[in-house]
Order: sequence, then structure tokens, then C-alpha cells
Amino acid sequence: MNHPENSQLGKPSAYIDQYDASLLFPIPRAGKRAEIGVAGAAPFFGADMWTAFELSWLNLRGKPQVALAHFTVPCETPNIIESKSFKLYLNSFNNTRFVDVDAVKTRLRADLSEAVWRDTAHEPSGRGPAPASIGVKILLPELFDREPIYELDGLSLDRLDVECSRYTPAPDLLRVVPDEAPVTEVLTSNLLKSNCLVTGQPDWGSVQISYSGAPINQEGLLQYLVSFRNHNEFHEQCVERIFMDIWTRCKPLKLAVYARYTRRGGLDINPFRTSYPQALPANTRTARQ
Repeated sequence: MNHPENSQLGKPSAYIDQYDASLLFPIPRAGKRAEIGVAGAAPFFGADMWTAFELSWLNLRGKPQVALAHFTVPCETPNIIESKSFKLYLNSFNNTRFVDVDAVKTRLRADLSEAVWRDTAHEPSGRGPAPASIGVKILLPELFDREPIYELDGLSLDRLDVECSRYTPAPDLLRVVPDEAPVTEVLTSNLLKSNCLVTGQPDWGSVQISYSGAPINQEGLLQYLVSFRNHNEFHEQCVERIFMDIWTRCKPLKLAVYARYTRRGGLDINPFRTSYPQALPANTRTARQ
């Protein structure tokens, strides 16, 4: 079983520019989910949506090709992919020749699927790739101008003038407004910040919380989101912690939590978790990304 401290995070790394799928470093989701009270089937659906801004390879004549790529990793996969290993893996395409973009897409899907299902009953056994759980979309330069910048919809919690004094997750700040009629609303904040679980480097993000149920006290919710400021955890784990804290403390009828984190090393990660089946948000970057 892989542990974060055994990854390449925070360590000098050789620059490998020839294809090497072994660079991918999957980390099981189960340990961190157990910390937040998730045992067995999780009470949420969703996915981790990645964007790669530095994808490149060579065509058969040795001419460099460049592209953007969107990856979708369903949250029911047992592993996440550690982001530095993902970056190193993508760099290994830089001086590797592929017949065409479809060959690149097929290779990416097979390798990433194997990594997120590794050490499970779904792992491939020499008979082809793991279940087709990974979405891969490659955008060539002629499509770059179709990539818009769009901020998260919703009522901004950041408008509130609140005192903040707690900077590690404080779920006791979450509460509903008593004796009020149920509501359906969408709330956002640009003040989400956490730190890398291994290196402690800052991770900056924006978050959107959509719910139906008893109205959540907005000041307490904003203070709670700010309380992640000194917390060390991966993006996917932070979003699942936020979901579970709101789910258990405020008991909404429906809940969705969506965060968009700024890129690092040419990659951004945008986890989405929802209590009920629905379409994933469009993987559209915000201005800070």
C-alpha cells in the first residue's frame, strides 16, 4: 500500500522525458475517509476533475505537439493519484513519439485507470486495462480559444464581515438557523486554503456549496471554510471532509460540494461530491486558475 510520505513530494526528482507509466503513484482513499466517518459505501457520488496545461509529445516525424487535457476520476475508485507523480508521468511523454492524438488518449486512459484501480479486484491481470473509469479529453491548439474563464455561481459568503480566529478544521462552527423554513441555495467562497499533506505548501481554492434543507448559518459556514487555512490534506480529502462535516452537522436533504483549486506544476484538481446522482459540473477554470 502506498503512503504519501513515500511519494516524490518534497524530494528532488529526475526529469524523465521518455514514457514511463511507473511514475504514477496511487494512494488509497480509504484511510482518510475513515478519519471523517466514511466506512464502506460513501454517502456521496462525484469525481475529481483534473486539467493538464502542459501536455506535449512528439509525432512520428519528431515534431513536438502540444495540448490541454481534462481528466475525470470517479470518486468510487479506490485510489487517488498523487499530483507530483501525475506531473512527472505527463512529462515522460515529452520526447516520446505517438502515431496520433488518439494513441496518446488511449495510453493516458489505460495508465490512469490501472493506477486508480491498483491493488483491487478490478486491477487488470494481463488481459487489457482496468474498467473504463477514467475520462480523458484532449484539446488541440485550434480549440484553445473555446476554453472560457467562469466564476462559480452562487451567493458569495465572502461579503460577510466575520471575525476569524480558528485555522484548523472546526466543524462545531457549522449550525443551522433554528425554526426557519427549508431553503434551496448555492453559496460560494474564494477563501478556501489548505496545505499539501506532505510538503505543507499552500493550496488555494474556491468552493461552491449547494444544498436543500434547513438554512445553514452563513457566518458559521464561512468561518468553518476559513478554518482549513492551516490544515494539511490533499484537495480530494478536504472536499470530502467539508461534505461530511456539513452532512452530519447540518443534515441537509441534498448536498453538493465543489472546489476548484489553483494549478500547481501545470495541473489543477477540482473535486466534486454530491449526495444524489447528477451531472458533473463543466470543467471550466476560474480566473485564478
